[in-house]
Amino acid sequence: MQETTIDYALRATWQSVARMYNEEAKKFGSTMAVGFALLSIDPKKGTPSTSLGPKMGMEATSLSRILKSMEEKGLIERRPNPDDGRGVLIYLTPFGLEKRKDSKDVVLRFNEVVREQLSADQLIAFFEVMETINQVVSEKKIFKNESTTN
Repeated sequence: MQETTIDYALRATWQSVARMYNEEAKKFGSTMAVGFALLSIDPKKGTPSTSLGPKMGMEATSLSRILKSMEEKGLIERRPNPDDGRGVLIYLTPFGLEKRKDSKDVVLRFNEVVREQLSADQLIAFFEVMETINQVVSEKKIFKNESTTN
């Protein structure tokens, strides 16, 4: 039997989670990406549009389409950034705040169900593994031959 690679396990798991979130979002007439954007926007102070892309791990063009769709649906509004005349802050509308709560409830429920299936030690190990993977990726260790031992 062939061993599963780490990247395959991550990708397959994320795709499964994304599919679940999209199916749930569909019940609300939305998508996972919109739900994620709702959760990434500060509900009180708004969020600069330029910081949303990196926060969500999204390219500017994809984010721009999502924000346009959200604005058309009345979930967000754009206002000039008082601290930066060229910048724009994204604010949730009352409807956006309501949908943000729906998104947050789904995420919290998913976390609750998964946590019920795992021991405290398993959760600690999971987050340690995720942290290590993020470090390897951010430090680009695979390209520096630092991941091999002599």
